[in-house]
Amino acid sequence: MRTMGCQREIAKKIVDKGADYLLAVKGNQGKLHEAFENHFSIEKVNQWKGDTFRTEEKSHGRMESRLHIVSDIFDEFVNLSFDWKGMKTLGIILSARMEDGVFNTDDISVRYYISSAELTAEEFAHAAREHWAIENKLHWKMDVAMREDDCRIRRGNAAEMLTGFRHMAVNMLNNTKTFKAGLKRKQKKAAMSTQYLSEVLAGCGVS
Repeated sequence: MRTMGCQREIAKKIVDKGADYLLAVKGNQGKLHEAFENHFSIEKVNQWKGDTFRTEEKSHGRMESRLHIVSDIFDEFVNLSFDWKGMKTLGIILSARMEDGVFNTDDISVRYYISSAELTAEEFAHAAREHWAIENKLHWKMDVAMREDDCRIRRGNAAEMLTGFRHMAVNMLNNTKTFKAGLKRKQKKAAMSTQYLSEVLAGCGVS
């Protein structure tokens, strides 16, 4: 619930700044996720009569087809939009892999998104792809470089607070350009060199 509340605050701040958000809807987002599941079954999405955009991509010798659909908010989504400031567009991606020219019906996935922007299905497809790339890149940094998944601290707000510190550390190290290296080497240099650590801190206005 804390994570969901945090995402709502992020959405509000983005809209208040005059920008737009695209957020993936996860299973821990209660009523919002339930509303998507109630209204956008795989069967309904596959037969969608509204705006759609399909992409195909070959990866690891297999073809993956993605169907992107968008919808204005309706029914209980209207009430949920009071929790998610500016929510205007619902986005759904149906993904299926083809093997030997045949779709594997046992390997179909559905992903849900909300956005404050009024998007066409094609615009949503491009935005979701960029969102996925950024999310994967950040996860790689947090897991591999910061070893977040190895952390077993779970008491109270500790895990959430540590995640915040790790994000700050990643941003500070990325913003420091005096040493060209990956995050791991930058962390090691900051631990061993007070001069470099001072440069990292000075780069974000900390002295």
